[in-house]
Amino acid sequence: MTDSTRLSLDQKAALLSGQDFAHTKPVDEAGVPALTLVDGPHGLRVQDADQDHLGVHESRPATCFPPAVAVGSSWDPDVAGSVGEAVGREARAAGVAVNLGPGVNIKRSPLCGRNFEYYSEDPLLSGVLGTAHVRALQSQGVGASVKHFAANNQETERMHVSAEVDERTLREIYLPAFERVVTQADPATVMCSYNRINGVAASQNRWLLTEVLRDEWGFEGVVISDWGAVYDKLASLLAGLDLEMPGSGGKNDVRLVEAVCSGEVPESRVDEAVQRVLTLTRHHTEPTGRFDADEHHALARRLAAECAVLLKNDRQSLPLAHDAEVAVIGEFARAPRFQGGGSSHINPTRVQSALDSLRELGTNVTYAPGFHLDGSPDESLRSEAVSAARAADVAVVFAGLPDAHESEGYDRDTLDLPADQIATIRAVADAAARTVVVLSHGGVVSLEGWHDDVDAILDGFLLGQAGGGALADLLRGEVNPSGHLAESIPLRLQDNPTYLNFPGEQGHVRYGEGVMVGYRYYETAQVPVRYPFGHGLSYTTFETVDLTVTTTGPDTATASVTVTNTGSRSGKHVVQLYVATDAGPVRRPVRELRAFTKVALEPGQTRTVELELDSRAFAYYDIEAGRWVTTPGDYTVQVGLSAGDVVAEQRISLDGEVIRKELTLDSTVQEWFGHPEVGPRFLDWITAGMGEQQVHDPDRSTGELRMIDSLPLHQFLNFLEGFGGGVPAEEIEELIQLSKTTD
Repeated sequence: MTDSTRLSLDQKAALLSGQDFAHTKPVDEAGVPALTLVDGPHGLRVQDADQDHLGVHESRPATCFPPAVAVGSSWDPDVAGSVGEAVGREARAAGVAVNLGPGVNIKRSPLCGRNFEYYSEDPLLSGVLGTAHVRALQSQGVGASVKHFAANNQETERMHVSAEVDERTLREIYLPAFERVVTQADPATVMCSYNRINGVAASQNRWLLTEVLRDEWGFEGVVISDWGAVYDKLASLLAGLDLEMPGSGGKNDVRLVEAVCSGEVPESRVDEAVQRVLTLTRHHTEPTGRFDADEHHALARRLAAECAVLLKNDRQSLPLAHDAEVAVIGEFARAPRFQGGGSSHINPTRVQSALDSLRELGTNVTYAPGFHLDGSPDESLRSEAVSAARAADVAVVFAGLPDAHESEGYDRDTLDLPADQIATIRAVADAAARTVVVLSHGGVVSLEGWHDDVDAILDGFLLGQAGGGALADLLRGEVNPSGHLAESIPLRLQDNPTYLNFPGEQGHVRYGEGVMVGYRYYETAQVPVRYPFGHGLSYTTFETVDLTVTTTGPDTATASVTVTNTGSRSGKHVVQLYVATDAGPVRRPVRELRAFTKVALEPGQTRTVELELDSRAFAYYDIEAGRWVTTPGDYTVQVGLSAGDVVAEQRISLDGEVIRKELTLDSTVQEWFGHPEVGPRFLDWITAGMGEQQVHDPDRSTGELRMIDSLPLHQFLNFLEGFGGGVPAEEIEELIQLSKTTD
């Protein structure tokens, strides 16, 4: 590998920006190859000509695996890893050095137009799945690019909007998935986002790119820009960004050389960035042109079946009886919606419809389109669907959001399905003996207005090119559904905690809900939802018993639980472990997901699983201490079938860590009284000044101490002097020094 010191300044500058939309610049005379970087976390979007970063122009055929929205619902790192590994194989075949993914941004609002590219509203689930994807992708010699770093949770004004978000919220919600991927999977690159964070563009945010990413997390790879996210080349380089994509036609290269020559930018910083880009060339490979498209399509079908969520199954309407007369209704049955729009849009090697797949499995099918995909009303289509439903044993309606309703580049303004689809569902349900609805969409959709009219709902989200086959397998019972919701389904858009703040105004979006994102808010505020985070049904039943939690240190524990398949079919069950506490000085969600695993069980089989709860499972981010802290106190470890359905719990006590703040004259009276060493001595000294009864009033809600808790000490001392009391200045100074020396 070429050493950066052997390159001229012009060559170094050239290496720090792209040659075009898909390649870095080569330095032929130094043996530095151009690297190919392409989009598509769930596949490859390799373009031969008319390159773009928006999915406008066609790309080479590649397998479209289930997107992240589906993989998130699998709750299975093996599924995420299988996608990553297969994409890596295709990338090697195409000579791709870096595949731009996965996206691990949090689903802050269900309206985000790019939610189909992200895993979950929960950072642990997102981080675990993203880590599995990166490890597997890079096992094939292809570099990953975890994105979009950070607080990129909307498409509205995405190029310049400032996310106004406090540090605790960043640390607990929006950064942990990135942190886990970086520290556990060592991605080749991290892609910074377009947006600003508290007024500073992510591409030139030194706190984000250097202090957090490199100094705290130890990231050693390349920081690249999202395509067009560099607003000031020099500021970005000084902040910690290495590679500008897609480049500026050489203008920023010249500017960088001039800045180094003038002393505005140290050449040592250029050398650091260049050396990282040179290290990235280890992923360079010549294309082999070979991958097994049939095998990958079959894999995509198997993986997709792991991701769909059975939301409702009244009267055991699913699986379909093999001899049932089935009316299949809806354009999505024959023209499947299986991916989102924008830079991740894949040109699939083939597309499999549910209608064809059901027929291939021997199902007796009558088909009616039911509605137009463009939303135009057509009473004749609805009437035809009703007639088919009335004549069948069961009607299966394939509904969802058309391509144009959600994409990179814009957000949605409603959760509702198109009105004509809702009308068709209700009309069919009124006529059919039983009605099943199968959903295809990237972001959460409302189920209101028709949910109670139907017997079963199978939510496929977006399942990739083989999703039609997977849905047929699930409907027929060839595969048992095992997906669980990775995001809550609210009753109303107004119930979502971001409702009043999303997507912001005049270039700013306020993260006013803080850490209360998704289920954290719904469960804490006791706001009912249609289906909670973690919900998912099966064709079999499971029993969860014998929760045992054992502390293993001052801030760690191990939990074990026994799961039995009590039904008649083999199936998979997700063990969800939550932690609840009110310990500490900050408001905590009523419960938070802290560990999970997915177990496969045959009928009657029992398995005991053990889950580790490390210190972060119990900690909050203390903005005053500038680090994670576990407060001494009680913590309840809960097993949930979902975030809203706890089936077992055990309380434990942790020693944790006592934070002793250094006291000053500006510290509050409450902080002085609360200090374990200083408080008792301070109390003794002021007793004479206020009167023993006032000081020792046990009812702080009505006592005078309650009224003065928030006073800075210097004001409190002035009041004491007004009563003829007080504490000598030298004694106050002695107590301040005591607060600095106690452990």
